[in-house]
Amino acid sequence: MPQPKKRAARKSLSQHAWITLDGGFAARHCLVQDISVTGAKITMDDDASQLPGTIRMAFARDARTGRSCQVVWRRGKSAGIKFI
Repeated sequence: MPQPKKRAARKSLSQHAWITLDGGFAARHCLVQDISVTGAKITMDDDASQLPGTIRMAFARDARTGRSCQVVWRRGKSAGIKFI
């Protein structure tokens, strides 16, 4: 019987961050609710259903920093992202 996958330990954060779309354009503010080595939960001012499948998240507004992410779920103003 295969072993169930363990989720990476999440750390509560509540830190402001920026997500960028379309190759560095349209920087949007978000709040990182929690984070792990594999991903994070973010909350936005707008509805998260409008997020594309791939974004870049950084703790500074500079589009050259940050990590590429895949959006894995969206609920209201929150989204779950996986670092890629």
